[in-house]
Amino acid sequence: MNTMRVAQLSRPKQPFEIVERPIPQPAPGTVRIKVAACGICHSDALVKEGLWPGIQYPRVPGHEIAGTIDAIGDGVTGWSPGQRAGVGWHGGYCGGCDPCRRGDLFACETQQVTGISFDGGYGEYMVAPVSAVARFPDELPPVDAAPLLCAGITTFNALRNSGARPGDLVAVLGLGGLGHLGVQFAAKLGFKTVAIARGKDKEPLARQLGAAIYIDSQSQDPAAELQKLGGANVIISTVTVGDAMSAVQGGLSINGTLMVIGAAESVQVSPIVLLMGRRSVKGWYSGTSIDSQDTLAFSARAGVHSMNEIFPLERVNEAYDRMMSGKARFRVVLTMK
Repeated sequence: MNTMRVAQLSRPKQPFEIVERPIPQPAPGTVRIKVAACGICHSDALVKEGLWPGIQYPRVPGHEIAGTIDAIGDGVTGWSPGQRAGVGWHGGYCGGCDPCRRGDLFACETQQVTGISFDGGYGEYMVAPVSAVARFPDELPPVDAAPLLCAGITTFNALRNSGARPGDLVAVLGLGGLGHLGVQFAAKLGFKTVAIARGKDKEPLARQLGAAIYIDSQSQDPAAELQKLGGANVIISTVTVGDAMSAVQGGLSINGTLMVIGAAESVQVSPIVLLMGRRSVKGWYSGTSIDSQDTLAFSARAGVHSMNEIFPLERVNEAYDRMMSGKARFRVVLTMK
């Protein structure tokens, strides 16, 4: 069989279409992956709604891809058919631009994004630049691996680059698709982990995920509660509401950092809070393929698991709507049959 099924968008603001396409051949420097599972991320709305400048249609979204390499292009070394592999948001790097030469591969001037610059994982096969590909352990099922290639890497990589050390007080703001993984990573990395979310009903889940302390931001002042604990060395903000971020900044310790990984439109920051405690606000990009590989390996060793709702490819429109509703617990994953 020389064809495959994909879920494509022919143009913005339209439903996904399941179509048959020829199975693509990998060009030099690329590999072809037989997709087993692909997560649906809120960022896929950039394709669905036509919000990314210059995007070309038809386009197959998807940047949480887990599967197996089944063909390699010319010039590819270190990879072979049969290897388990994943691809995340970062669509590879050129190696020659100034950011790449300085080691800032995430900032490559080519700005390739999986599922936006080229077709992603909402289909049975996809082709990716070899620099975008990560290995993942045999013991990690593809459905478990897929969300770790976006929500997982974003939280894990922010935490391990936050400057916090084992034993430090680290708070995770939000308990959704990113936050439920962030709490697990923070606990497994040895931080005294505080979960902050809206509603007392979320406390049992927060503690199940590894939080030592839970703060209900509806009935408590999260900044004041964090200061009672001595202040948070790091707060990882996974929410997309700027007011919620603003409300926690006063809970930072001296030299504390608010790490922003949720894409809110804006956030208000108090210069006094920053100045008087030498505090900082910092954004963190998800990471490159080697960061994805580290995330997958750590998750397998430490027992970090994404909580997923699983849909077959043919139910892609229902699955996407479920993700956009905000009611999924907590990630939505497509599987290929």
